[in-house]
Amino acid sequence: MISLNRVMMNRRSRKILSNIGVEDMDVAEISGRWGKSLNPKSYVQYMYPGHDICDGPVRYANGEVLKYDLILANQVWSHLDRPYKATQNVLEMLRPGGYFWLAVPFFMPYHPAPQDCTRWSARGLRNLLIEAGFPENDIQAAQWGNRAAAKRNLEDKWPPEYDPKTDSLEHDPDFPIVAWALARKA
Repeated sequence: MISLNRVMMNRRSRKILSNIGVEDMDVAEISGRWGKSLNPKSYVQYMYPGHDICDGPVRYANGEVLKYDLILANQVWSHLDRPYKATQNVLEMLRPGGYFWLAVPFFMPYHPAPQDCTRWSARGLRNLLIEAGFPENDIQAAQWGNRAAAKRNLEDKWPPEYDPKTDSLEHDPDFPIVAWALARKA
């Protein structure tokens, strides 16, 4: 089963990530499992509550910050109490030239896991990344959705399962349901 909310995000994000050579990268994922399927050189997860990215970057026992080529955050930032601070912490964990990819909901029901705090459009993600310190010219942000997908997000069974026979994947910029971005550290 794949959620309708993630179909286009997954397709477009996989293409973006394959273009940067993820298979040759050391990758960390914040509270998710999506990135392992990208077949990176190395992969590690930092799951909440074992590590709260809002509290600081991941460190070795000696206090040195662990560094990665790519950090992924799939549908996590909307649950963070301090997403700006978390984004700064991710920036600190990236090697020079490293990437941060994140995807977030825009239009979907309240879903605490353990809390539900924010929503972003593509422009909002771009602004967050710029304010956290990523160079403006090194950010790609996009969003996807349509009226029918937005309506399906209001159904009792959430998230809606994608049905290729009935669900249109046509994009309507007036009805985004999900946004994602890729930012590169200078």
